[in-house]
Amino acid sequence: MVESAKVENPFFARVWPVVAAHEAESVRALRRENLAGLSGRVLEIGAGSGTNFAYYPDTVTQVVAVEPEPRLVAKARAAAAAAPIPVEVTSVAVEEFSDQDAFDVVVCSLVLCSVHDQVAVLRRLRELLRPGGELRFLEHIASGGGRGRLQRLADATIWPRMLGNCHTHRHTERAIVDAGFEIVESRHEWTLPAWAPLPVSELALGRARRK
Repeated sequence: MVESAKVENPFFARVWPVVAAHEAESVRALRRENLAGLSGRVLEIGAGSGTNFAYYPDTVTQVVAVEPEPRLVAKARAAAAAAPIPVEVTSVAVEEFSDQDAFDVVVCSLVLCSVHDQVAVLRRLRELLRPGGELRFLEHIASGGGRGRLQRLADATIWPRMLGNCHTHRHTERAIVDAGFEIVESRHEWTLPAWAPLPVSELALGRARRK
């Protein structure tokens, strides 16, 4: 059973909409690529302020977006009202979310770094997908060398406390496989120069299939 906890990140909820509104074009391009070619019914977890909503193609029939941080829900619902496709925003945490119908796709964008148990959450997402359904992911991942050491230091100190439980040194692709998915394709992208002293420069972009 996946443990759930009330999500309260007031500082992150104030900061994130500003960060998302000024997101680098390189990250926006990766968001668009992560959503390209989708169709059918989509579950998006950790929707934040609804940054992804404008990028969904019109072949998507519905997006159900999960955002448990109460301060972000209102912003996500405002973004949903302006989205080009139908978007329903729910404040139920993914650990507690259920639906009568299976989803064709699950979308994860910069969220698996912040869940308490990656494998458990991913297993729950697998259950919500139809057989053969797809997981699309754009996620921070563990780097090697000096960047990896910086990530471990950040994760052990103030970074998760200030930034919505974000843990930068996570082997997310391994967790996806451990949860019962088959990774179809994945590549790593750097969104900041290698010298930039931030732990969240390296992202994995890919798709996986429910076995």
